[in-house]
Amino acid sequence: MSMAAALDAVAGALLTVWEAARERTTSRVSGAQLRAVMVVEQHDGINLRRLASRLDMLLSSASRLCDRLVAAGMLEREPGRLDRREISLHLTPEARRLLAELRDDRRDQLARILAGMTPQGREALLQGMREFDETARRQEAASAPVEPVPVRPDGLDDAHTLPAPREWPAGEPPVARTA
Repeated sequence: MSMAAALDAVAGALLTVWEAARERTTSRVSGAQLRAVMVVEQHDGINLRRLASRLDMLLSSASRLCDRLVAAGMLEREPGRLDRREISLHLTPEARRLLAELRDDRRDQLARILAGMTPQGREALLQGMREFDETARRQEAASAPVEPVPVRPDGLDDAHTLPAPREWPAGEPPVARTA
């Protein structure tokens, strides 16, 4: 059996702890809504497009998901600083309480299971999980798409100054723009 298959086989208990805690503490939100809340927690001020990308959803689906989370008192929308049409998302105190409740429940269950393990087993598990987490984060960062730098439609920079003049090659006049 490969290491990946062996890990997959034994990870069931950990996943059961996660799922049971989610079911007990998140009756107010769906699984997709909980994932969205967790992404917003990690990336406070994230815009809707990035949230949709991180959740692997269509923009319209993510927008409806956020509408439901705003109605449930879990998310707040704020107009963007550079572009008022772009909305940034933030957690409400209620969403933070929900996530704290979820984590407390998971930690209680994990502590009960860990208490039955040997000290060496607990230490090896922790060391292995830390390395697993670091490696997964490095791989995710290496494969993450580069997000384009937003460009203002009027061509001005953030200080609202005119763009730098272009230098034209000697003897070539600028081409007139037509609308």
